[in-house]
Amino acid sequence: MALVPNPTVNEGPLFPEVDVDMAADSSTPTLRATVVQASTIFYDTPATLDKAERLLAEAVSYGAQLVVFPEAFIGGYPRGSTFGVSIGNRTAKGKEEFRKYHASAIDVPGLEVDRLAAMAGKYKVYLVMGVIERDGYTLYCTVLFFDSQGHYLGKHRKIMPTALERIIWGFGDGSTIPVYDTPIGKIGAAICWENKMPLLRAAMYAKGIEIYCAPTADSRDVWQASMTHIALEGGCFVLSANQFCRRKDYPPPPEYVFAGTEEDLTPDSVVCAGGSVIISPSGAVLAGPNYDGEALISADLDLGEIARAKFDFDVVGHYARPEILSLIVKDHPMSPVSFTSTSTTSKEASFPK
Repeated sequence: MALVPNPTVNEGPLFPEVDVDMAADSSTPTLRATVVQASTIFYDTPATLDKAERLLAEAVSYGAQLVVFPEAFIGGYPRGSTFGVSIGNRTAKGKEEFRKYHASAIDVPGLEVDRLAAMAGKYKVYLVMGVIERDGYTLYCTVLFFDSQGHYLGKHRKIMPTALERIIWGFGDGSTIPVYDTPIGKIGAAICWENKMPLLRAAMYAKGIEIYCAPTADSRDVWQASMTHIALEGGCFVLSANQFCRRKDYPPPPEYVFAGTEEDLTPDSVVCAGGSVIISPSGAVLAGPNYDGEALISADLDLGEIARAKFDFDVVGHYARPEILSLIVKDHPMSPVSFTSTSTTSKEASFPK
């Protein structure tokens, strides 16, 4: 598979590409994939979108055909914040923090989605972007998908926020766990710890996922074990993107406080160490994990590796036992309120036009 042409980039690199694997078998199609490890500009969505475009242009200049951004890159991951919540109580300061966080989120569809689609089309790249989605006054941790022609394909909403995330984010349902069949492969995503949910993974495997995107906020060493296991289990490429953030990437106190640790932090303290990684269906680490700072982490994916891995183990194929074990996925939208209305078609037809 040919790489897309490199665009002309006027600015110098934000940071160099690292951990590049160019060893794919030339007899099978290859895909150049990049995971972005970079921080949000917190509470400043327009500036974050500008940064995203610079990073996207930089990745494409290195030949990327698919670029994956971290969890909550647009809108921000509110690491360390409690939003003033304790059992039975919420503070005025915490409510104001939520108002500002809500204002930084984006509507889907909306102007920011249009801009992201235009960016994907401009640079002729498939784009997977972590965002905070605003739906009325409820927020969702969401991944958006765009094709290389500048079309918005759809979204995945995190179905199970972790711990205090449940205070600020709503729960996705079965209607937004897509796998998109594209010319570069079947692409889907699961966000952070929902990757640990076996039944969600089984649903994605059943949809034939080949390029499994795993935007995350988990920079611990044990995250790497989960990513390797999913690659082996699913017989798919796993692309995990995480932010690399220092304390100075968030607003200073007292505007923003890292609960329980603020007194131990300096502006240069690392509060999220990255660990972005790309893993093959055989479990081989192709690029990363990177803990050194903001980076573009790339690898050439030999798509023939998928079939070779499935020969050994196809979790929803020859290695399944549906007469013993099966899964039902409720993939229709869940709404708390439904309206039924009597059709007025016949009445409207009786009036003169």
